[in-house]
Amino acid sequence: MPHAKTPKQTQPLWKEWDYKAQKKGVRSTVYSVNGDEYTGEWLDNKKHGKGTQKWKKTGTLYDGDWKVGKRNGFGTLSIPHEEGGYKRIYSGGWKNDKRHGYGTNFYSAEEYYEGEWYADKRSGWGRMYFADGSIYEGEWYNDERNGQGMLRLATDNRYEGSWKDDQKNGPGKFFYLDKGQMYEGVWVDNIAKCGNITDFGRDGAPEPTQYPIPEIKLADSEAALREAEETFLPEQD
Repeated sequence: MPHAKTPKQTQPLWKEWDYKAQKKGVRSTVYSVNGDEYTGEWLDNKKHGKGTQKWKKTGTLYDGDWKVGKRNGFGTLSIPHEEGGYKRIYSGGWKNDKRHGYGTNFYSAEEYYEGEWYADKRSGWGRMYFADGSIYEGEWYNDERNGQGMLRLATDNRYEGSWKDDQKNGPGKFFYLDKGQMYEGVWVDNIAKCGNITDFGRDGAPEPTQYPIPEIKLADSEAALREAEETFLPEQD
């Protein structure tokens, strides 16, 4: 009985040409119509793997990981330096083209943030160094100080306590180490509303107050303080 030979199935030529034209694997620099440049790995016509992108309009440079056409993984973002070359703006995690995870962002030569990010905003734990020499270390949400944190000033005086909407809000302590005093109480929008101030390390302070704080003679000072604080604390809910 004669053997019937099954004819080989062939794809239309346009499919073969389209497959060969697709960008995949490592490619040399590819230029976009607007002048942007990308050098690196591709998958199915999308940036995927390791690669470097340069935007012509701004000169911004990204070097790092890509996934399905977007910055995902670890990468560094830099901008042209006035004196030539590049200066780093951000180095850390990315997700869907946004800063995400742990990373360091440089706002200026004197100001930078290192910590956690969520969808391009400081969220989670982080430390911010300010140009005036102060340092904040603590919780962030939606690009603002929210939660528990410590602000240490250039004088070494510091605040430890609650934050909301980038301001001191709720219970907190402020240590006046230069004077040898400590304030403990409730804050509302960066203003100390109600609390108690006591001597704290006054003997070793560089500029102590002339006289120590006198003893409170109120019959039940703690109860009076609690009652006063309760008038402000509900505002923090």
